[in-house]
Amino acid sequence: MTKPNVIFILIDDMGWKDIACMGSEFYETPNIDKLRSAGMLFSDAYAACPVCSPTRASIMSGKYPARVGVTQFIGGPEHCKLGGERGRLLSAPYTPELNLSEKSLATTFKEHGYKTWHIGKWHLGEREFWPDRHGFDVNIGGLVKRSS
Repeated sequence: MTKPNVIFILIDDMGWKDIACMGSEFYETPNIDKLRSAGMLFSDAYAACPVCSPTRASIMSGKYPARVGVTQFIGGPEHCKLGGERGRLLSAPYTPELNLSEKSLATTFKEHGYKTWHIGKWHLGEREFWPDRHGFDVNIGGLVKRSS
């Protein structure tokens, strides 16, 4: 049996109905629609967190954000100035990267004979934690963008 090709697209701040094949009458997405018609579409899913880094860490590791310690977008505590404990709840632990000890989705695919590419936003740590360190064969653009 031939293994299927897998393309996983994760887009920040996109609503479920923001592509034509899901019902958008505003956005035109012919190439995404073509991919969908030639493959399969998973229509029911939830983000692990309302911000990007914890959701990405969850997808890459298969674990809840709190299990990997990525509970805020990378750089969040520095930039948000959350101010410590509030109310009766303790702050969740925060790790500014996806630890290399976590088995990644890319590593699992490679174990099953796939070649893996990461293209675009990574936002899971500095250079020593980039996609190539998490099992991706090719990394295009997956890095931390610094503001000037």
